[in-house]
Amino acid sequence: MSQEARTYSLFLFLFLSHGVASHALPDSRQDLHPLLQKMAEEIIDGSYLNALLDLIQFQSSHVWTADLSRRVLAYLNSRNVAFTIPSLQAVMGNHLEQRLYWPQKLLEDLRETDAQQFRTAMKCLLEDKKDPLELEDIIIDLGEIREQALQSPGVNRSLFLITLERCFQVLNSLECVEILGRLLRGSSGSFLQLDVTGRLPQDLREDAFKNLSAVFKELYDQTSAHSQRALYSWMAGILQTSSNATDNSVSWVSAENLWILGRYMVHLSFEEIMKISPIEIGLFISYDNATKQLDTIYDITPELAQAFLERISSSSFDMRNTSTIHRLGLLVCFYEDLELLDAAMAQVRLHQMIKCSRLRGFQAGVQKLKADLLDIATENQTLNETLGSLSDAVVGLTHDQLESLSPEAVHGAISTLNQVSSWAKSQVIILSAKYLAHEKVLSFYGVSQMGVLLAGVGTQAFYGMDRRDLLQVLRSSISLHLSDLSPAQQQGVLSKMIEAGDATSGVVEIQGAFFKEVSLFNLRREPRFNATALKEKELRRSQALFLYELLSQTTRRPSELLRARYLAAVPASRCVPFLISLGKSQLDSLVLDSHKKNSILRKVQQCLNNSIADEYAVDIVGNLLCHLPAAILHRGVSPRAWATALHGLRDCPDLSPEQKAAVRLRLLEQHGLPQNWTAETTKDLGPFLVLFSGEELSSIATKFPDILQQAASKMARTPPPKEFLWAVFESVQNSSERRPSSDASPGCHGVAAPSSEDIFKLAEANACWAPEDLLCMEEDTFIRNVELLGALRGLSRPQLMTLKEKAVQVWDTPSYWREHHIVSLGRIALALNESELEQLDLSSIDTVASLSQQTEWTPGQAKAILQGFLEDSGYSIQDLKSFHLVGLGATLCAMNVTEISLIRISEFRVVAARIGTLLCSIHVLAEFKRKAEAVFGNPAEWSSSVLQELGTIAAGLTKEELRMLDEDLMPYFQPSAIQCLPDEIFRALSAEQIASLGPENAAAVTPAQRGQLSAPQLQSLQRALDGAKTRSWLDEPLSASPTRILASRSPQGASVARGLWLGCPLLLLTPKVLW
Repeated sequence: MSQEARTYSLFLFLFLSHGVASHALPDSRQDLHPLLQKMAEEIIDGSYLNALLDLIQFQSSHVWTADLSRRVLAYLNSRNVAFTIPSLQAVMGNHLEQRLYWPQKLLEDLRETDAQQFRTAMKCLLEDKKDPLELEDIIIDLGEIREQALQSPGVNRSLFLITLERCFQVLNSLECVEILGRLLRGSSGSFLQLDVTGRLPQDLREDAFKNLSAVFKELYDQTSAHSQRALYSWMAGILQTSSNATDNSVSWVSAENLWILGRYMVHLSFEEIMKISPIEIGLFISYDNATKQLDTIYDITPELAQAFLERISSSSFDMRNTSTIHRLGLLVCFYEDLELLDAAMAQVRLHQMIKCSRLRGFQAGVQKLKADLLDIATENQTLNETLGSLSDAVVGLTHDQLESLSPEAVHGAISTLNQVSSWAKSQVIILSAKYLAHEKVLSFYGVSQMGVLLAGVGTQAFYGMDRRDLLQVLRSSISLHLSDLSPAQQQGVLSKMIEAGDATSGVVEIQGAFFKEVSLFNLRREPRFNATALKEKELRRSQALFLYELLSQTTRRPSELLRARYLAAVPASRCVPFLISLGKSQLDSLVLDSHKKNSILRKVQQCLNNSIADEYAVDIVGNLLCHLPAAILHRGVSPRAWATALHGLRDCPDLSPEQKAAVRLRLLEQHGLPQNWTAETTKDLGPFLVLFSGEELSSIATKFPDILQQAASKMARTPPPKEFLWAVFESVQNSSERRPSSDASPGCHGVAAPSSEDIFKLAEANACWAPEDLLCMEEDTFIRNVELLGALRGLSRPQLMTLKEKAVQVWDTPSYWREHHIVSLGRIALALNESELEQLDLSSIDTVASLSQQTEWTPGQAKAILQGFLEDSGYSIQDLKSFHLVGLGATLCAMNVTEISLIRISEFRVVAARIGTLLCSIHVLAEFKRKAEAVFGNPAEWSSSVLQELGTIAAGLTKEELRMLDEDLMPYFQPSAIQCLPDEIFRALSAEQIASLGPENAAAVTPAQRGQLSAPQLQSLQRALDGAKTRSWLDEPLSASPTRILASRSPQGASVARGLWLGCPLLLLTPKVLW
């Protein structure tokens, strides 16, 4: 029985066992209080929840005595119900546990309670009493019960539905609204589907209505667009009724009603806004909290914002007054009146526009307005004089403008500059150099003032810092910005912190994502690691594997606590807790081994019986929804569950192509073709728009261009399909004012070249410009947008060549380019030929690091960059530090065998993991493998963590070395290493080794490698793809028959499974070699 169910059952059977007599009392019915008689009858009927509620009600007005326990048991015996304490414990515990894990039944039970019992249940939810319920020396913690119930997926849904259904009949509306608020806040907005919003009460008292409206405002961002619209209609309907406005010319939207609507004010129609009286809008703006409310209207459109601004200007407020500007909230982002504006007022407006980055879309217009205000704010003054008062509009300054700043001006404005979040990397480089020119010496104090500008400090400068200052950096708040550093910069910091021979290693001091850069070699040298030291540290896979082995030497391994047959031992009755626990975690982070993950997911599917029957099942599976196979998503999710499932699928980061295809089919079945969608449907399905064809999206691009562009702006993880990008491109083209280019270059006359506004709106869809359009771009447009264009993943070779030509046109030949120019190019630098690369100043490893981030260099280009760095910096290969090796990145692949042999082992060993990410030729990898042997010993002795650390370097193993590897190590090759193995060497693997690769590695096998395999090897490869295991217990069926997630009773052995369950999170982290 789970801990939650034990809490429920204890208070029923423990009080009965207290002081039980060995014989029945003859007059038990007459002696027992009527409410306790009722409770006993409910126990006999199996209505244990009702019995609990009667007990709570009785205890609220009576003192419990030991004699009462004897009377209750005597009453049960008098009814010929032969309960013993153990049997009563078992049956009640099982029943209450099933209600916890079968919340639909809980809903039915609560519907069948009488008015007094239901009132008691609602009071239990409402009260925040910390004092426990005491029955003699038995303590019942109702507060803990309430918390566990509210945290149980599905239970809070049932409680919400029954509260909405019955509460207003038995409690006053204020109390019911408070209960609904508690339940909704724990739901992430998923309860507020259209069928629920239609059941909201229409006759609430004013104070209860305001309180419930406040809850809906809190949950606005978690609520679907359809539900937002429905909730607005509910609020507006009640407000209209109470306003008694019968004349259509008189608006029901008073100042107070605007305040009640809160963020829902963005759902007012343009016509309704224009009818608001000047007195009411003026009164609303005068409220102290009006600015706070207007700061939250993130999804307001320019049209509605202009309507509100017009009404405010019609009131008694002077729009040119500073205090009025301060009150406008996000409306200031759309206030375009620049007439008679002086520099001081422009600076005030720019300061207020810092918050505009929170808007959902329309950022291109905001950037244009900021640029216009910036011009006014700097009129008749130098940038040095105004720099600290320009707010985040300073990101609009060009390279030349930033270069013109004095070090003193940058130093004086650092408190503003260090907080601007949207700097381009090239701008950060310029400003950091200016700041450090004033500081002279890089100290902890100087670094601590830099904030976001920290990323502009050079790698060599970090390495040159005093180690004590760096230690202070790691321990201070500025360490939050270390994750913004390039790998080379991070390695520069680490090199100083963990220098060879230093007796006081700095490894333990390193926190967060920065810790992932610590080498396996240095971890093995660190003597101070324990479980506490791992807090606040992010691990890469090789680190996790090593630290597990290390810590398991001092603590009991999960494999010693649990049997490896855990998954097979999970009975049907334990499926729900199994799913709930996994559903609350991130499976990809929790389970590193693909074998284990597939085993878990097979068990999940068995527990679900390959279907999602209703919204309760969606609640239970939680984050596991993202891992369900396409077949379940397409046909296994019932129509009733689909809306709730879709709410969860929106947040899935990496759906497979098969899952996406299944979701697309369901969307077409549920919502029809995109041409028939409403604005709300389009908003709700925003993350899934990439699943549709260009033809299907064409109508969306025409009807809802802003929604399409907003959806596109949120797709940063993976490049959207080309058809989606063309739809976005079409939507921007249709809504933009196209002006012919003013570029006088041949062929540019009459060409509608990209504007800054177009480029900003398009994001990845800039890949749809024709090369000739890009070439005709105005110089200022190129200068302001080169970094954005260089970051695009979808630009073709002709487009890159064109943009390189534009760079030469604007900045002159590459010999004149400085570090910030080169950094800003991004992928455009790939178009530089070897001669042009040789012209670059590559003396700084940070410049080289920006180039080596690109992975598409030809061998000739890579060699030119490598040689350019060595010549310009004056370093020989023997001189290279670890941070140089990291900064050189992919250009290391251009080294020959002799050059690699010159790299110092002491530097290689701390960056082996970084080098192991490179896709070099097999000759280069083989030479790096020889260096790995000098660090980690003979390959036959390598562990799983070493294989993970080395990555592609492991592809340099010989046939003989590969054959010597234990088959249990095969899953710990990285997929990239499998791809790099030469065909003839891959063929040398045994059938057993191939079967042990695991699904991810098996999927990485290339067609050429597959073509070299024998029939037995191909069979083994298929087994690996299917998730087959080398361990015999995993080859057995997980269960004799499919099991449903909501079983009715616990079989024998459930206590053993429960014990196993408590250790499940630990078991999932156990490396496969221990299974």
